[in-house]
Amino acid sequence: MRVCFTLRVRPGRLDDYRARHREVWPEMRAALSEAGWRNYSLFLAEDGLLIGYLECDDFDSALAEMARTEVNARWQAEMAEFFDGDGNADERMRPLDEVFHLD
Repeated sequence: MRVCFTLRVRPGRLDDYRARHREVWPEMRAALSEAGWRNYSLFLAEDGLLIGYLECDDFDSALAEMARTEVNARWQAEMAEFFDGDGNADERMRPLDEVFHLD
């Protein structure tokens, strides 16, 4: 399945957010792959709108698998300051409905 979601990065933290994603920990990359996240991309607009895209077999299962990892707990704790609102980003992802796909 294809999943597209949105989040909101604090406008004053955009450059720092970009910098953190140039150096995603190898163990975080491995955990995402092992949890079934494929073809995962993040896109960031200048107003802080973050669009994420991934492919997986089951999104709820992929999220749950990541929630069980220690590396994700560390990553979420360190990244929380970049996002508007409370809680970690994984809990605030808002998937969008796919209305068209050109194969």
